[in-house]
Amino acid sequence: MSIAFTPQTALRLTDGRGEPVWLAAWLDELGGPREATASADVVVATALKARPRVIVIDARGDAAWTVSALEGCRRLKRDTFTGIVPVLALVPDEAFLDAFDAGADEVLRESADAGESLIRARALLRRSDRDTDVHPSTRLPGAREIAAELERRVASGARFAACYADLDHFKEFNDRYGYHHGDNVIRLVARLLHDVVTGLCGEEGFVGHIGGDDFLYTVPLAAVARVCDEVVQVFDELIPLQYSEQDRRVGYFFGRDRRGQLHRVPLMTLSVGVVTNQRRHFTRAVEVSELATEMKSYAKTLPGSVWAVDRRREETPSVSVDGAELRASTRRSGGAA
Repeated sequence: MSIAFTPQTALRLTDGRGEPVWLAAWLDELGGPREATASADVVVATALKARPRVIVIDARGDAAWTVSALEGCRRLKRDTFTGIVPVLALVPDEAFLDAFDAGADEVLRESADAGESLIRARALLRRSDRDTDVHPSTRLPGAREIAAELERRVASGARFAACYADLDHFKEFNDRYGYHHGDNVIRLVARLLHDVVTGLCGEEGFVGHIGGDDFLYTVPLAAVARVCDEVVQVFDELIPLQYSEQDRRVGYFFGRDRRGQLHRVPLMTLSVGVVTNQRRHFTRAVEVSELATEMKSYAKTLPGSVWAVDRRREETPSVSVDGAELRASTRRSGGAA
């Protein structure tokens, strides 16, 4: 059996019996295609191609089928790629503990109330989304939650600022000091951004980890100057402590570029590109993301730790960083520029 796969596919392993009404309603809520098969091999093979939205192991039936279905669950959970896919197991009452032992993320007895089953199925995906869309080293929300946050900001109509923060010279630091120290720096920046944004904005702030040394945080428009000033100032106070005493004292170290040539590598700095809806009307999160990326690239052309906020009005043509004038307000660590 061949399944046409999309990332929103819901897979169901079943002996051929029909879906409970509550399960059909839940899968309808998810949208996207759903496929059913009686072969655990097909479920495993399809899940290995890409990650489906959810896998339902319907182990209801005779004892032999229950054992076979739960063995399919074990196979899924033993693999590091498919193990992250949320698995909901429907089981005869007596197999409740066996299903958890097989690695199912949520188990529903055959006799469970339909309303409770639906609520617990929804909670399963909320937990899965929360746990999988975070970076393991920083525990900050990832790309999906960042996009959702930007969509919420755009839809609300409230004045806000989206700030794209990126480390300068992080790769050279990682090459010299190793990935363990590099991870420490990433965690340090994550904690710094979280503490500053939360401390100054409370629940009105958001911090996400795009990946690597890239972060995005959102704050109310009125707080952007206070937050960004604090971020770059505290960063410049803390980052020298991540270097050896000798490198910290001279303010640089010698590293090799891709051609193998030695050159001076300064201590890391932080570049923050800021966009707001003060002079622009955004309709989609991607518009905010693209402009924030442009402003981040512009900020990286400036020396030192700096944040740069886009001051262009909507009618002003967008320009490339290496092209014509880019009207922006910039501020470096330690004062205005």
